Amino acid sequence: MRAPLTHIGAKRLREELERLKTVERPRVIEAIAEARAHGDLKENAEYHAAREQQGFIEGRIKELEFALSHAQIIDLGSIDAGSRIVFGARVVLAACDSDQEVRYQIVGDLEADIKHGMVSISSPLARALIGKHEGDTVSIQAPGGTREYDIVEVRYGE
Repeated sequence: MRAPLTHIGAKRLREELERLKTVERPRVIEAIAEARAHGDLKENAEYHAAREQQGFIEGRIKELEFALSHAQIIDLGSIDAGSRIVFGARVVLAACDSDQEVRYQIVGDLEADIKHGMVSISSPLARALIGKHEGDTVSIQAPGGTREYDIVEVRYGE
């Protein structure tokens, strides 16, 4: 199954991949060469740190290349499921026990960022919301217990 990804998420991942290949990779290769010039590699902490960083960069490059080549990029502008929540939906939820409102967008796993209100399609929150409609009440398991929210608004588009 191909992992869903928004156009914006795919663009961000491509930009990160480009930065890793054109900026970070050459920088760490240069750092390795410089550390090698200092002599004995066994006790050369700079060399070992640069090699470790190179491993992280190469691993992330492979991860991004795989993810982008296996992603199903979904045009959110073409989705209009009405008031029903599906991938890409932007939702406004109101806590039933208070007047607090929260806003989330349901996105692919690699582009999820809870600080920016972007929740993964595979998260418990998104799984609880998928298929529900504006006006429904939903129960969500949270670390502090079950919380109930009213679905105030459902929108689509990037």
